[in-house]
Amino acid sequence: MVTSHAHRRTALLAVWLLLATLVAGHAPMTVMAATGAADAAQVGPPLVRFDTDAGAIDIELDPERAPQTVENFLDLVDSGFYDGLIFHRVVANFVIQTGGYDRDMQPREPPRTVPNEARNRLKNRRGTVAMARLDDPDSADSQFFINVNNNTHLDHGPDQPGYTVFGRVVAGLDTAVVAIELSETGIRNGMAGVPVTPIVIRKASRIR
Repeated sequence: MVTSHAHRRTALLAVWLLLATLVAGHAPMTVMAATGAADAAQVGPPLVRFDTDAGAIDIELDPERAPQTVENFLDLVDSGFYDGLIFHRVVANFVIQTGGYDRDMQPREPPRTVPNEARNRLKNRRGTVAMARLDDPDSADSQFFINVNNNTHLDHGPDQPGYTVFGRVVAGLDTAVVAIELSETGIRNGMAGVPVTPIVIRKASRIR
């Protein structure tokens, strides 16, 4: 009996040590996983910075409401497509637009178009960012505009496809954006509203 109890205690001790080792080995992983989840929660939606001649403009994107538009936009940012382009259309109390021409008014052709996502219920309000397009609702590619007014007539409606809003300006709206809006404009290459002094995007990059 004594021998049996001794063996049992030895076996139980071995099992306890094994469990303790397994728990100890997994504890750091559990902490790391929880920490990683917390970090992910703090990251938030994508944030892009446009460093321009007028100052920095930070745009927070909405991939949940405009997934295809945001994916295309980030691909263009990551590829350096926007670097060196200008704000080629400025209309006070309406929009400032970029994404299509360099400082010599030479067009830069994007690789693809994206479908219209204006049914996402995001509105063209001051500070929001939306895709420019031709008459074809699905012709948006690289050109986008920042609303400097509440442009409700650009929203999706029963009789119009609307313009896809996919983000909003979270920094630079009252500084860089206003400076661009108030810039002197003229006609270049048959296009009206072109700033007389080019306002160049020096660099576009993700900051989150």
